[in-house]
Amino acid sequence: MIAPEPPLSCDCFVSLPPGSQGDHVIFGKNSDCPRDEVQEVLYYPATSHPSGTMLECTYIQIPQAEHTHAVVLSRPPWLWGAEMGANDKGVWTSRVNKDRPTAQTLLWDLGLERADSAWGAVSVITGLLEQHGQGGPCREDPAPFSYHNSFLLVDRNEAWVLETAGKLWVAQKVTEGVKNISNALTIGTDISAEHTELRSVAQAQGWWSGEGEFCFNEVFKSENPPARMELAKKRHSGGTQLLQQHDGSVMAEVMMSILRDKPSGICMDSGGFRTTGSMVSILPRDPSLPCIHFLTATPDPSRSVFKPFIFSESVTPVSRVISPQYGPDDPVRKQPRFQSLVDRRHDLYKAHEGALQTMETNPDAGNALTETLRMLEGQCLTDISALLSGETPAEEELGDLFFDCVDTELKFYQ
Repeated sequence: MIAPEPPLSCDCFVSLPPGSQGDHVIFGKNSDCPRDEVQEVLYYPATSHPSGTMLECTYIQIPQAEHTHAVVLSRPPWLWGAEMGANDKGVWTSRVNKDRPTAQTLLWDLGLERADSAWGAVSVITGLLEQHGQGGPCREDPAPFSYHNSFLLVDRNEAWVLETAGKLWVAQKVTEGVKNISNALTIGTDISAEHTELRSVAQAQGWWSGEGEFCFNEVFKSENPPARMELAKKRHSGGTQLLQQHDGSVMAEVMMSILRDKPSGICMDSGGFRTTGSMVSILPRDPSLPCIHFLTATPDPSRSVFKPFIFSESVTPVSRVISPQYGPDDPVRKQPRFQSLVDRRHDLYKAHEGALQTMETNPDAGNALTETLRMLEGQCLTDISALLSGETPAEEELGDLFFDCVDTELKFYQ
């Protein structure tokens, strides 16, 4: 009997009270990309910019905002933007992909830099989408491969699912319980906000008669979807089942276990793609408590460490999760693009790569290393639990937290 091919797609999850254990919003994402693609973790402080400044993105330039919030991002280093990230206002965003015709590039992390709520991020992204469109190659390869995007945007109080097609968009507000998205349209008739011309365009194109309920994922579905899109539906279903199993008791550890689930395909390594980076966030409803963002900066969450990051006035830079810079010689900056490859591996990625080889070639040593890494993660989770219970560590300790965890993980690999 031949085992079915695991579904291929990114997966995003959110749990809002009463789905969560405690009065917290819990958010998680696996980023699935070409298996050799690196993800770096970057911190940018809040910044004021001179009026009239232009922002150079991967494929276009746009006007810069006069003030941008502090952000932490997990991203492939060849592109401007991010797969997932958070800002210092308690907003978390991520995106997943849908195969559709594309136009220009859409810049999803601008929602983090410019918005102080999930709905604010929806407004920023849709405003840029309507003005600039979206698209552009989505991997470091001259072969054409592009898509349009879905987003899950979350703050301390609510979540928004945003799905797009060209410059058109539709959004759904989520205020309680659990929700997940994968590489397929999920919004049907439960629409909270939409592009002003969404329905008229659908009617003009003959996709909708104009009568009866408007169901977005039916009207805008592909006539001949590729097999991977059908597999994405199975993956979405598997993720929904995992969330529902823990409905009412979701916490960071549960979200990490979901992102590590291999039978569902959520933690994936197949067909040249794998989970290249993962993130879990705790957003307490109590505004006096800090938001905590756990990032791996390495592939395969089942064999990686989720390390906590907390915004503070004294965040220590972590150069060992930042990829090398190539300036004007970077193949992404030259025309034509992507004619060669460069080594984008950062120090932690390289050390983790060696650890994965040990796990595969020496099971006993690999199991011992995995147990040690889980102990590190467990200690981090214990410390975070104490923090959310009211302990108040020094500001510099919060700023050093991610740095210290990365440094400890590297020592375990030596």
